[in-house]
Amino acid sequence: MSTPYAEPSRRRIGAEIGIVLGLSLGASAVYSVVAIINRLTREEALSQQTATLNSSLSDRQIFDLVYQLLGIFFDLMPVGLVCYLLWNASRPHLARLGVSVERPARDAGWGVLLALAVGIPGLAFYFFGRAIGISVSVVPTALDAYWWTVPVLLLSALRAGLVEEFIVVGYLFERLGQLGWGRWRIIISSAVLRGSYHLYQGFGAFVANLAMGVLFGWLYTKYGRLLPLVVTHFLLDAAVFVGYAWAYASFPSLFGA
Repeated sequence: MSTPYAEPSRRRIGAEIGIVLGLSLGASAVYSVVAIINRLTREEALSQQTATLNSSLSDRQIFDLVYQLLGIFFDLMPVGLVCYLLWNASRPHLARLGVSVERPARDAGWGVLLALAVGIPGLAFYFFGRAIGISVSVVPTALDAYWWTVPVLLLSALRAGLVEEFIVVGYLFERLGQLGWGRWRIIISSAVLRGSYHLYQGFGAFVANLAMGVLFGWLYTKYGRLLPLVVTHFLLDAAVFVGYAWAYASFPSLFGA
């Protein structure tokens, strides 16, 4: 006979949040804060520095591919962890995170529209940040051109969408709500975390991701759907990762070339 599900205590939830973030984006935020301090204390101006998002991990093609795939696979483990932690017999974890498959076309459609609404202002703000010197030059990919480069970049974009939206929105909103936090306290806290782990790209990236975090948090609390946010995040990163080489070749002056 199964025992009734009991929600974890406040102390347990607090410890759990600390462990989850320490294994994932919380650690990224700490490293990012250290990175921006390192950048600001250099003689070189922030606008003259570079951050590369997808780098080669080996000079041998097959091992570079293996390392890339292993990195993606293990980076997704925290997503599996939060789904497991939120599981209970009466309400499956994906439903609790606002992910279900009864309306995939509608969720995908909203994700595409949101990507268009967020992507264009976000790109404009990046170039504005570069112009006023508060952002570094972001190189989305420095991978060599192999047959697997584009598929790996798309998988990297999917990884970012899943990790960030499942943890920063789905998981944190669920757990902080159980702690009795109010709607806007959760939204702002989540948005600050999102901005913090992008600080290594400069203050422009912090502000842009803070704003996106507020928008995503508001949409999630209003509609309770996580999947459109994942789709949006994937499309934004996929466009940047895959389109970078073309944009750099077509508009070199935008990238300082």
